[in-house]
Order: sequence, then structure tokens, then C-alpha cells
Amino acid sequence: MSGILVGLSGLAGLLVLLVFRVQIAVAMLLAGAAIYVVSSGWAWNGLLFTLSDLAYARLSNYDLAVVPLFILMGQFATHGGLSKALFDAAGKLIGHWRGGMAMASVAACASFGAICGSSLATAATMGQVALPELRAHGYSGRLATGTLAASGTLGILIPPSVPLIIYAVLVQDSIGKLFMAAVIPGILAALGYLIVIRILVTRDPESGPTGTKAPRAEAMAALMRTVPIMLVFLVVVVGIYGGWANPTEAASIGAGACGLIALANGMRWEGSRQSLLGTARVTGMIFMVLIGADLLNSSLALSQMPHQLAQWVIDSGLSPMMVLFAILLIYILLGCVMDSLAMILLTIPIFYPMIMGLDFFGLSAGDKSIWFGIMTLMVVEIGLVHPPVGMNLYIINKLAKDVSMKETALGVMPFLASDFLRIIVLAFFPGITLWLIHVLG
Repeated sequence: MSGILVGLSGLAGLLVLLVFRVQIAVAMLLAGAAIYVVSSGWAWNGLLFTLSDLAYARLSNYDLAVVPLFILMGQFATHGGLSKALFDAAGKLIGHWRGGMAMASVAACASFGAICGSSLATAATMGQVALPELRAHGYSGRLATGTLAASGTLGILIPPSVPLIIYAVLVQDSIGKLFMAAVIPGILAALGYLIVIRILVTRDPESGPTGTKAPRAEAMAALMRTVPIMLVFLVVVVGIYGGWANPTEAASIGAGACGLIALANGMRWEGSRQSLLGTARVTGMIFMVLIGADLLNSSLALSQMPHQLAQWVIDSGLSPMMVLFAILLIYILLGCVMDSLAMILLTIPIFYPMIMGLDFFGLSAGDKSIWFGIMTLMVVEIGLVHPPVGMNLYIINKLAKDVSMKETALGVMPFLASDFLRIIVLAFFPGITLWLIHVLG
């Protein structure tokens, strides 16, 4: 069997396992083992040695220590009531505008994503805080749930982002540069959502009524309660970008600071226990998926499938943009069957060599790697909200007992249009993504 046939057969078996609800880490381990033994001539001993070496190499990687630390920071933010402070501040500042409470939800999700790094956690946490307020202010179920489902994706786009860290580790790129490159796309995403809300409430004023303007003193007091949270974000981001702390050190400072703020906000033993247990569960899941992905990627490398596919794409005569948009379309389709982390771990070893072998606007290898990482992250973000199985849709719809899944899916469609427009612009103008890196060095 040729390497491509062996690799594609293994990937097909992986997708079959996923259809039957086998956990992604187990499915990757089984598919990787099958590809390895076939490609190596049934060398079972080699498989066992490879698996032990991969597990040690991955779990002893210092760069990955940043993952549980950023997760812990998000857990403290979730259980320490920080999300409510962010939403209250945004609501009191702009909640009196038409559609202002929905806009406040976007702003709060973006701010919470800056200290959380997980879209699912952002959607779940902000949904619990913002959804009752939106419904109490008379917002339609479609606008309320669509806004929160879409805005939850800002959790992985605005740094720190756990999927972006995983991408950096996989391709051996700079976490700090990727975080820096994600800032402008993240801001554009939030602005796009605000524009969508404005258009929707202009067309249907009843869907997002105006609210009562809060007194200036009350609004300033609410804003002041968010200052410690913003300081944590600034310390983490400036620490990484300024060069006086690496990502792991900055994440340690951020986690400790979020813990102290949460304690000051009233978090007690139960909240602390839930934060630590939640961090352990998510970290264990991510590391198991990483080990499965490492075995699968090593097996695919042994089969020579990624190299052969990359060479085939280079020799096919297809334009680089056609290849890029085909890859982005595959990501959108994969979003129907797997989560964001699994998509990145499964596809980057296959797609990354293809992209690096093509010329895009004369970009250097380093710029191309960062630009493709941000493009991948944005499309993965779409997978979290596009029907029929976007995870954020289910999270928000579970919280909104009086809103049907159909209404939630229809509510997210205008935000998806904004996402697609942003992806097209950033695909044809990579300088927008890379501008901040080039300016700040």
C-alpha cells in the first residue's frame, strides 16, 4: 500500500470512530497505532517504544506548562464572579443604547476571553450572567442567544488562547508573536459583531429595545470594579510582548492575580476546589489528546503522506489562494464532527507543509506560519457556532429554556456572515494580521 493510501485509510478509520462517539484521544491513539504498524511492516515493538518516547517528550515540554496556568486563570475568573463585573460595567456604560445590552455582552465576552482563553467557558459563563439580563430587558430570544453564542468564540481569538498555544507548540513558533498577531483580528471580530447588532436592531427595533441610562457615578463605580481584571490582562500581555516574562511566567502571574481577585470578590473554598478540579480535568483531557495526536502525526510522517500530499499540491498547478480556501472549507466541514482542539491537532501536520510550500504575497516563512495560524483559528472559531452541531449553540440553548434551537441557529447567522467577511479580508490582506508584529518587533 502506498503511503497516501495508508494515511487516508487511517484517517477514515479515525472519522468512523468519532462518528461512534469514541473519545478523540482514544480514536487518535487507535488510528495512529494502526497507521504505524502498517507503515513499519508490523513492528509492534517499535510502536511501543515510539509511544513511550512521545509521551515523555510531550509531557516534559516546558512550553506546555502555560496551558494549565491559563486554564486556571480562566477557572478563577469563572468561579470568582469576574464575568458579572465585566457585564455590569459594559451594561451600565452602553446598555441604554438600542441594542446596547447585546453590545455589552459582546464587550464582556471579549474582555472575559482576554483572561479565559476558552470559547466554551466564555459562552457558558457569560451566558449565565448575560442571558437573564437580556431577556429581562425585552430582547428577542433570537438576538440574545445568537449574540452570546457568537460572542463566546472571542474566547479563543483574543489572547491568551489555548488553541493558539497548541498551534505554536505543534509548529514550533513563537507563542508571543501569535498572541500579538491575534489582537487585531480579535478586535475586528468584536467590532464586526457590534455592527451586526446595530444593523439588526435598526431593522427590527423591538428585538433590542433601549434601556435606562445609569447615573454617571454608578457607571464609573461599575467600571472601577473591572480595573483589577484589566490590570491582570495588561500584566500578562505586556509581560509577554515586552520581553520581561515568557508566556509561562506571565501565565503564572496572571493565575495568581486572578485567584487573589476572586478571593477578594467572595470566592471561598468550594469555588477554589471547583477551579482546581476544573483545571485538572481540562488539562488532563488536553494532554491525552496531545499524546494521541503525537502518535498519529508520527505515524503519518512515517507513511510519508503529509510530504506526498504537500508535493502533490505544489505540483498540481492550483493557485495558492485556491489551496488556502479549500483548506478553510475543510475546517468548516470538520467543525460539524469535532471540537476546535481536535481539529488543530489532527489537521495541522497535514495542512501546514502544504501552506509552507506555497507562495502567498511574497511572505517570509515566519510571517506565513503566523498568518496561517490566525486564519486557522478564525475558521475553527466558526466551527463552534455554525449549525447543526456548533458546541456554543448547544451551550447557550441549554441555558435559554424558552428559545428553540432553530431560533438560536437563525440568530447566529448574521454573525457568521461577519465572520466570513473578516476571513476573506484577512486572507487577501495578510498585512493586517502581521502589522502589529512588524510595528512592535
